[in-house]
Amino acid sequence: MDFALSEEQRAIFDLAHDFGQEQIAPHARTWEAEGLIPKDLWLAVGELGFGGLYVSEENGGAGLGRLDATLVFEALSMACPSVAAFLSIHNMCAKMIDSFASPELRDRVLPGAASLRTVLSYCLTEPGAGSDAAALKTRAERTNDGYRLNGTKAFISGGGYSDGYVVMARSGDAGPKGVSTIYVEDKSPGLSFGALEEKMGWKSQPTRQVQFDDCDVLAGNLIGEEGKGFTYAMMGLDGGRLNISACSLGAAQSALTQTLTYMAERQAFGQSINQFQALQFKLADMEIELQAARTFLRQAAWKLDQGAPDATKFCAMAKAFVTETGSKVVNQCLQLHGGYGYLADYGIEKLVRDLRVHEILEGTNEIMRLIVARQMVTA
Repeated sequence: MDFALSEEQRAIFDLAHDFGQEQIAPHARTWEAEGLIPKDLWLAVGELGFGGLYVSEENGGAGLGRLDATLVFEALSMACPSVAAFLSIHNMCAKMIDSFASPELRDRVLPGAASLRTVLSYCLTEPGAGSDAAALKTRAERTNDGYRLNGTKAFISGGGYSDGYVVMARSGDAGPKGVSTIYVEDKSPGLSFGALEEKMGWKSQPTRQVQFDDCDVLAGNLIGEEGKGFTYAMMGLDGGRLNISACSLGAAQSALTQTLTYMAERQAFGQSINQFQALQFKLADMEIELQAARTFLRQAAWKLDQGAPDATKFCAMAKAFVTETGSKVVNQCLQLHGGYGYLADYGIEKLVRDLRVHEILEGTNEIMRLIVARQMVTA
């Protein structure tokens, strides 16, 4: 059993880390204040091949595995977890199109998505359907030319900002088997957006409701088979859970690194505060927890890459463990900074705010525990 990264994997991590530190970290607070990630950034990210991380090479993607992708998100989140998480959402959409869409739709969408000239958003959650996603009510009625969508999606990262929306809508009866996945281009007639949401974290990501009022799309915009949309959405979430875990891990690692520097410089009672044994114990605990989280995450990613039968269970376990560890670590780092940690200038309070939502999205951590428990009971 070899736990070491390959040379290629180290190069992937270093490429993403260097880009993040040079092109994202210096601007993260400004973008948060403006509530917007500049589209020019995505073009630069696309040049690295990160717009289609696990899109197949024959369809213009990088063809990376899930473990490789977690390295990208861990590295980028060391600069800004909000930016990294938005890229994860885009890649989840691109992978669904790569895996299930018709050749015509793939040829139409994926070149722009892989280069990030086309930014994608994922539309599953609704005002009355969060954890119970199969209860979604947005409808897709058949027309002579395709589908007519009516309904509202909630908490959509990139609402009113993205160029395309991967939408789960009800084309059939109640329950998961009545859901289909449909691609909706920006500026489609009948597509509109709610007001900008004011959020605790992830402030650089514009988040709005996405609304469909007699929104007509062509039949060719159906992704995969009618009635299979919920299955596609759940398959995408396994990888999304790994990515968001990686974003928590990278941000927490960054916070710990900053805290070590701060503690070496901060003086109290005649010595730097990293010399106090009680505080050293806190540093050790955080290091132990982050290393455990990293190992767990990479094991889950390896299982998903291998198609292991228990991959979904491990993705759920990793998501719960890693995101909660990340939140715990950044909160402790704020504590060790004292009053300075509460100031925006040090960047720690932003990480506390950004990481809190990771325990909610891609399936709440309560749902992760439900997935694990059900598989245990069934076994």
